[in-house]
Amino acid sequence: MQTSDYDFDLPPELIAQHPPVTRGTSRMMVLHRATGEMEHRLVSDFPDYLNAEDLLVLNDTRVLPARLRGVWQDSNGAVEFLLLERTTDNATWQVLCGSGRKPRVGLRAKLGGDLFAEVLERGGEGVCTVRFESGMELMEAFEKHGEMPLPPYIKRDAPRDEDATRYQTIFAREPGAAAAPTAGLHFTGALFAQLEQRVVRRAFVTLHVGLGTFRPVTAERVEDHTMHAEWYDLPAATVAEVELCHARKKRVIAVGSTTVRTLESAADENGKLAAGSGRSSIFIYPPYAFKAVDAILTNFHLPRSSLLMMMSAFAGRERLLAAYDAAIRKQYRFFSYGDCMLIV
Repeated sequence: MQTSDYDFDLPPELIAQHPPVTRGTSRMMVLHRATGEMEHRLVSDFPDYLNAEDLLVLNDTRVLPARLRGVWQDSNGAVEFLLLERTTDNATWQVLCGSGRKPRVGLRAKLGGDLFAEVLERGGEGVCTVRFESGMELMEAFEKHGEMPLPPYIKRDAPRDEDATRYQTIFAREPGAAAAPTAGLHFTGALFAQLEQRVVRRAFVTLHVGLGTFRPVTAERVEDHTMHAEWYDLPAATVAEVELCHARKKRVIAVGSTTVRTLESAADENGKLAAGSGRSSIFIYPPYAFKAVDAILTNFHLPRSSLLMMMSAFAGRERLLAAYDAAIRKQYRFFSYGDCMLIV
């Protein structure tokens, strides 16, 4: 299967540069995967597509102010770190390093105030292992000196005040993500209240969004792409909710690709989930038999991305690309701050 099979032309003006003025007012395309029928609705209509005792599963990861800018101490040359994942202890992290030079082991960077980092190991694709030092607790130092890690297609000299809250879900709880689980950005307290009135149940997983989610597919053949592993946690309470939902012949609606990855990573061949923490490197592309998920709410994704391939596995490649073509014609907003699609 060729990666070019998942390409499409997107007018740059459809890439959302800002969130909607009011959270929860985005447009929502509804794609019926059995027929290819499309409906053009709003996020506020989402409860209309859920039934009593359906289960909504969301990713409660919290985005870190993961972009740290500074200088190399030996040259004063600019360097930028993107926090990816804690490794052996609280001070040691994998980071994506952006610099005009190749980092070498032992090189030190000053990242603001008394926050410093030393390169311990250099990996591939710009990934390094570094140890941070600060006179304050490290998470406080990251909060003080870091920036929200907006993706490169959102054109900013620096994040704005709106990004601190709007590039974060209202239910974010577990800090560790280098990017937002963007389908969750559409939810508001009012929307959750409507779902509760309809007796829709709710459960959470945690997957810290990192390279596995946002790294582009560069291989010519889809099968040759290697996913980077991301840490996840599937609570026993969520497993119990999924089992109860399916026992009642109701649906599990996954909010976002990261929730899908967590549930499908933890499912065996019979769809039975195993609670616990782990690292997911699952790469979902057609053909794939979904074991735990019955419907998906997701944003519109980049061409040639693993996320587009995942949704193609769920809805069918031709139907999904036809829906994307319709979304472009109807001027939907794309990517992180954009509109969404409900696949039922």
